[in-house]
Amino acid sequence: MIRNLVFMAVLFPMLATALAQPFVGVLLWSWISFMNPHREIWGPAANLPWGVMVLGATLIGCVLAREPRRLPLNGVTVLLMLMLAMFTLTTFTGLATPANAWTKWDRVMRVIVVLLLTAAMLTDRRRLDALIWLMAIAIGYYGVRGGLFTIMTGGSYRVWGPETSMISDNNHIGAAMLVALPLMNYLRLQAGHRLVRIGLAVAMVLTLFAIIGTYSRGALLGIAAVIVVLWLRSSHKLLGGIIMVAVLAVAVNFMPEQWTQRMNTIGTYQEDASATTRLTLWEVSLRLALDRPLVGAGFAAPYSQSVVDTVMPGGPARAVHSIWFEVLGEHGFIGFFLWLGMTLAGAWYAWQLIRLARKQPQLAWAGDLGRMLHVSIVAYSSAGTFLSLSYWDYYWTLLVVAPAALAIARRSLVQQTEVDPSRFGWRTVKPGASNPRPAIATAWSRQRRAST
Repeated sequence: MIRNLVFMAVLFPMLATALAQPFVGVLLWSWISFMNPHREIWGPAANLPWGVMVLGATLIGCVLAREPRRLPLNGVTVLLMLMLAMFTLTTFTGLATPANAWTKWDRVMRVIVVLLLTAAMLTDRRRLDALIWLMAIAIGYYGVRGGLFTIMTGGSYRVWGPETSMISDNNHIGAAMLVALPLMNYLRLQAGHRLVRIGLAVAMVLTLFAIIGTYSRGALLGIAAVIVVLWLRSSHKLLGGIIMVAVLAVAVNFMPEQWTQRMNTIGTYQEDASATTRLTLWEVSLRLALDRPLVGAGFAAPYSQSVVDTVMPGGPARAVHSIWFEVLGEHGFIGFFLWLGMTLAGAWYAWQLIRLARKQPQLAWAGDLGRMLHVSIVAYSSAGTFLSLSYWDYYWTLLVVAPAALAIARRSLVQQTEVDPSRFGWRTVKPGASNPRPAIATAWSRQRRAST
């Protein structure tokens, strides 16, 4: 009961704050959605519709505070809006039970609405860092707790996520911690205080132990991919490689024999019933997509036995266990390429961050963020190959962060140095137009015209 009272004493004042400052509502939604703190308490507060209340307060706050003023149009936000339209169409034409399909549609649509609000409100680096800190803490909490649990129990028990959440499964929480790990490293690189850097380094090591402690084979493969990309992106490759391999070796050797036996099944997947079932599930989703290439079978269709029987009589009707095949089967090839395009767009914006930061010491943070975003994208893409995490808002938020950070970095560079905005592909806008550039860019243009 005390936890309930404390939780409500924190949440209700924050809801009131969101009415005046809608970005607080965005952060609050992200905290509730990513971390699921209400699942860590017992009592009536655990079952209240916190997400609905936060979204309602945030939308009211947007009206009262007249914020955001405009939605930035970039590759990620445009694809989000196209996905919203496409997923609505595929739900109307879907084959699954309407109640199940529209329930999943409702959940995904709320996520997209908040993501668009988030994109519109990431207007400065202070807000950007606040969101990244929240994301790192939300999943890092389970990493630190899970790492301590793994060490204290000798790795004899699996690490699980918060109950009745998207990351409750051991495989899902393993992937989530893997995606969050690069964000923790970004914050470590940017931290100005030595104790903060040490704390984040310790949290990263404990999170690695927690990932190993999930007993997730997909997460283990993801760790291998992440270490390779981290090493490639590291400025101190020799020292960084030695440290990463050493920490991983210690964590792996710490685990008991039962963990080793489970990981060894990766090489003998033909003999593992779980692995062979997943291959069958992927085939079912591919057949659904080929049968209805434009719109797929709709939300929740792979879970419906009657739908699965249309393409594979008697085939398994359950979670697809692959981000790629889940979207392909539910939304066809158009929906799949829209969904895939978001990842490609996020990776491109991250690469632009790295490119912009070259030879610009004041933008070192942007280069570090771009590199760590690439690592997180690789982590999700590799570990997600074996998981049903296609509509995970935490990952989508990372993709929203990339173009927002690029816009902030470009504005920062123009404000600090009088450079030609056309170097960054900006179009010229006359002073007083509806979409003005930063003031210094306009002044630079006037000065250049005067000199000629």
